[in-house]
Amino acid sequence: MAPQTRRTAFPKVLIGRDSDYEQSSSEEEEEEEEEEEEGGPPSEEDNENEEKMEDFKDAKRKGKIPITISLKKVCKVCRRAGHEAGFKGATYIDCPMKPCFLCKMPGHTTMTCPHRVATEHGVIPAPHKNTQNPVEFIFERQLRPGIASIKPAYVIPDQVNCAAIRYHSRRVTSLEFHPTYNHILLSGDKKGQLGVWDFAKVHEKTVYGNIHSCILNNMRFSPANDGTIYAASSDGTVSCTDLETGISTSLMNLNPDGWQGPGSWRMLYGMDINSEKGAVLVADNFGFLYLVDTRSNSRIGKAIMIHKKRSKVVGLHCNPVQPDLLLSCGNDHFARLWDMRRLEAGSALYNLEHRRVVNSAYFSPLSGSKILTTSQDNRLRIWDSIFGNLDSPSREIVHSHDFNRHLTPFRAEWDPKDPSESLAVIGRYISENYNGTALHPIDFIDINTGHLVAEVMDPNITTISPVNKLHPRDDVLATGSSRSLFIWRPKEKLGVAEPLDVRKIIVFGGDGKKRGKKYRDEDDDDSDDDKFTFKGKNVKVKKSEKQTTRYSRKAKR
Repeated sequence: MAPQTRRTAFPKVLIGRDSDYEQSSSEEEEEEEEEEEEGGPPSEEDNENEEKMEDFKDAKRKGKIPITISLKKVCKVCRRAGHEAGFKGATYIDCPMKPCFLCKMPGHTTMTCPHRVATEHGVIPAPHKNTQNPVEFIFERQLRPGIASIKPAYVIPDQVNCAAIRYHSRRVTSLEFHPTYNHILLSGDKKGQLGVWDFAKVHEKTVYGNIHSCILNNMRFSPANDGTIYAASSDGTVSCTDLETGISTSLMNLNPDGWQGPGSWRMLYGMDINSEKGAVLVADNFGFLYLVDTRSNSRIGKAIMIHKKRSKVVGLHCNPVQPDLLLSCGNDHFARLWDMRRLEAGSALYNLEHRRVVNSAYFSPLSGSKILTTSQDNRLRIWDSIFGNLDSPSREIVHSHDFNRHLTPFRAEWDPKDPSESLAVIGRYISENYNGTALHPIDFIDINTGHLVAEVMDPNITTISPVNKLHPRDDVLATGSSRSLFIWRPKEKLGVAEPLDVRKIIVFGGDGKKRGKKYRDEDDDDSDDDKFTFKGKNVKVKKSEKQTTRYSRKAKR
């Protein structure tokens, strides 16, 4: 007997298009009342409507209700009809019912925000004042002479010199230049891998893959040995890695029993090294600070709560002139200043309040007298002197870096070579329309005036660049964008940009899974289009012929 197949009929699809004029509910009620008052014999339209209602009731009984698809303009932000929000081509359109995405103030959209037109809008320039404070007087007499009184011209690395496309298998989370070799760049990624890239040779790839099991959040070189790197990870461990051999030693493990649930899993974020005490400082997602002795490779004392309980401490920085001063920041909306000689819970010297999460906080690199913070409320805050009044910042600069959870947090960093301590670099979140392409520039900002000194971009880099690091000795900028690494150098003094040597653009395979014709990462948050495509003719990007990947083995404890 032949098998019987059940006959199914597809439901009808009714498309309701958006018209220029839509009747309100009050107008519809008035028309119904007028029809009731007029009365009279039914017209042909009424008969057609009655037939449609009967067909609809029959379809409802049989379970074949028509599907109605509406093409009306509905905003994805506020869910209201009549307007749209989002990208149209390379231009982002704000929802008019919400505050400005850039400055977080109501009354205008991002496109008309005055801070978008001029970064220095509303910023009070740094004052030139004489003080009666004896501590600051000593600072002016002893440290200020080492800082140039005449501000030199800024040198901006604004041209891509070389690039390693898909160098990492996951997004880049941290960058660090080698303290003695000018052409060595270290990079960490979301998978916990540590990459060592010689961007003078470009084609060589060295990745140590067994150091950490998840995000490598921070790393610092040992002050005593430039071949040793310390790293803090979200797996709750602090590692010490020999860059020559790739052998890694675990100095501290906050999760010795493994995964016991999200309520007990500790992750390390903020990290720095106090060279005078010979200690590695790390902080976790519960608000605690830990000290590790670099000589004995063991933990010192007990954990100290430096931020609100169960709040993430994302940044630590020791003062370059006076290492006993410690600056921390976290998710409790505070940056805090500590004296390490009497470090205990609740003993902060100052509590610098912010309106939202603080991504980073750094002392100025030469004098250590200024503080620069990056907050999620799209503000850069500057305190001109740690000896003065710290109740409120000296300046607030509006800048777009309010990111989503699929990006490494934006951090504004000082230029370590700038003798005036006035130049900072940070990536931009909001894209700009450059000749029909949505690009995310890297901004160089004068923190004394709020003026945008330069915005660095390349038409071939369409991804966001949240991780940026300026070289401490050369005019070089390193950028981590998605899984790729880029090296920027200044253009020629003649002002003519040299054509980019294609041999310096190396495409590595990565560890992404092959799906169709595209390579994607295993999870969605790293599936950015990390492409570097040239728009010229007869230009090809060569894949690396010399690709070496090393995996370290952890030393036995």
